[in-house]
Amino acid sequence: MLRWTITFIIIAFIAGILGFSGIAGASAGIAKILFFIFIVLFVLSLIRDIIRKA
Repeated sequence: MLRWTITFIIIAFIAGILGFSGIAGASAGIAKILFFIFIVLFVLSLIRDIIRKA
């Protein structure tokens, strides 16, 4: 999941440099959504591990 986020961030940067504002905005939006999903899953995984060890 984090790999996809990094991929879309790179696409957004390249598109921004080349002047494709629509593609850059869309890629940045997708990257942001994937990043937050990754963070939520990471926190849930940490909580699950803490509960299992207790």
